Amino acid sequence: MKTIYVVRHAKADGQHFDAKLTEGGQEQAHLLKNFFKDKQIEVIYSSPFIRAIETIKPLAQERGLQIVEDARLGERVLSSEMFPDWQDKLQKSFDDFELVYEGGESQTSGMKRAQEMIQHVLKLEVNNIVLVSHGNLSTLLLRYFDQKIGFKDLMKMSNPDVFEITVENEKTALRRLWEEQR
Repeated sequence: MKTIYVVRHAKADGQHFDAKLTEGGQEQAHLLKNFFKDKQIEVIYSSPFIRAIETIKPLAQERGLQIVEDARLGERVLSSEMFPDWQDKLQKSFDDFELVYEGGESQTSGMKRAQEMIQHVLKLEVNNIVLVSHGNLSTLLLRYFDQKIGFKDLMKMSNPDVFEITVENEKTALRRLWEEQR
């Protein structure tokens, strides 16, 4: 059996690549370390965005594991423009996976990255994997296993959030774990 934990990063001070965790986000990163204390983790992959790496760093350090940065886990950019109605624009991109705003990436392109990442980790010789990403891309990682997952699920996610996906003999089970921590 293979277990994949999809982790959305903790609270950060912005959306740009270099955005760091807030003080509360740093505390959440330590809560995540404790959250995983009874779970066997063999490899950690993370978005190269600073807030994602900072989210999982306490766990990686405690376990003596390297954080493997992978651009496929980077957040999907909605647009290079700042939209006051960005949530409406984001919802439209879930309704039309081919929709691309100026300087942005379509959901189709983001889904392709998510699929490549999942297919990669399913081939690994390890069974307990953490993938640290962002809201939109985490939604697409989960969607790989359940096509019903979409915009509403993204809007319900917290920072941080943790989902567990188990894969055994072509059967998968997906469940939200972090909700139990609130």
